[in-house]
Amino acid sequence: MKENTKKIPGVDVILHESEIKTLAKKYGKELVTVSIRKVLAELRKDILSGKKKALDKPEIISKVNFKVKTIGEKSLKEVINATGIVLHTNLGRALLGDHVLEDIKSIISNYSNLEFDLNTGKRGQRNSHISELLKFTCQAEDAVVVNNNAAAVLIMLKTFAREKEVIISRGELIEIGGSFRIPEIMLASGCKMVEVGSTNRTKLADYQKAITKNTALIFKAHKSNYFIDGFTQEVEIAELAALAKKHRLLLVYDLGSGLLRKPAGLPLDNEPDVRSSLQAGCDLVSFSGDKLLGGPQAGIIAGKHELIKKIANDPMMRALRVGKMTIAALSAVMRYYLNDADLLSKLPIFAMLNRQPEDLKNIAEQLFLELKSLGIRSQVIESTGQCGGGTLPQLKIKSYAVKIIYEKQVKSVGQIHQKLLELEKPVLGILREGELLFDVLTIREKEAKNIADSVNIVFKKDL
Repeated sequence: MKENTKKIPGVDVILHESEIKTLAKKYGKELVTVSIRKVLAELRKDILSGKKKALDKPEIISKVNFKVKTIGEKSLKEVINATGIVLHTNLGRALLGDHVLEDIKSIISNYSNLEFDLNTGKRGQRNSHISELLKFTCQAEDAVVVNNNAAAVLIMLKTFAREKEVIISRGELIEIGGSFRIPEIMLASGCKMVEVGSTNRTKLADYQKAITKNTALIFKAHKSNYFIDGFTQEVEIAELAALAKKHRLLLVYDLGSGLLRKPAGLPLDNEPDVRSSLQAGCDLVSFSGDKLLGGPQAGIIAGKHELIKKIANDPMMRALRVGKMTIAALSAVMRYYLNDADLLSKLPIFAMLNRQPEDLKNIAEQLFLELKSLGIRSQVIESTGQCGGGTLPQLKIKSYAVKIIYEKQVKSVGQIHQKLLELEKPVLGILREGELLFDVLTIREKEAKNIADSVNIVFKKDL
């Protein structure tokens, strides 16, 4: 085995190969050299352990090429979403769209007055660029922005309930996503969680009985990513607010999904919104920026001025604050809330939710014809889309999908689905019960040809 290790070429030898020289020119000699050393070290280890006898030079070059590109090539890519899930968590949730990008282009490309007061010529506050707009839109006394809603919940609990009791219904001990749960956030904040009621029924008396001299606040969490039906009961916000006020406690609402208000014509009647929650008596409401708000990832806290001021002055804000890109994007999105026409036309999430069935059918038929022109058989079928992103779990959106009809057994539908994900511009469809579908709810018209061309490329390749 040791004899075979002597056959391993040196780093300098590999560096002089023409393909490696090309890699070094594009990605830099340092990355290429490090990659060569790692490949040769792995080869030496495999030879000594008996896993391999040796690798020829082309195989070594191939492995180096793969290692270099794993680091040097971008892994974050544009993906065509053909799943029918509007706020797809794994695909980045809310799309910002072209209008927002155009609005923020000059801000993120140049210097800006992020923390500079142009009126006084002195240092300013970054939150000032968004707070007035948030206050107006939410109809709140004040508002502050952090990097996500989990951070918003964490800093609210830490600021007002550290080493004190927080009352929450057992039916609201939700998992936010990525296995991050409300009880874990409460533990991290340093407060003591007090559970009341049962999974399906919690009454006002349950909260009343749990209040002690060490209680700091009542915490309500919106069950935005699931629903309980049947024999259920939960306490209305106005009742909780009255109870909290009576005992001089705070009422904090983790609204999560982030619907600021309900634009006319959209299927959002049963979804709680920030404005109504504050009007009903919540002291603080927190929510996400990249869900039903339609903006970038952020956590927003709106509510009483004196409470927001205390949060803003907490040392943890330095760790949780957002940067100029988030502020610029959030500001652009929030300005669309000033006019419903802009909201429905310029924010992709609301534009998609506002699509009419006949428009969706037209896109499906366009995709069908694009595929047909390439000799690929397909069928337009009725489908059901979702809002997704941990929001509106009961909402089923009438849509259409294009089903690929593929009779050859050489390629399985699963292989086609996977190969579409390996393209330079990946296409994510729906793999369901041995069928490959493309739901057009989340497909833009210009993407129909892209999908057809991508399917054609995959069909022509040897799998």
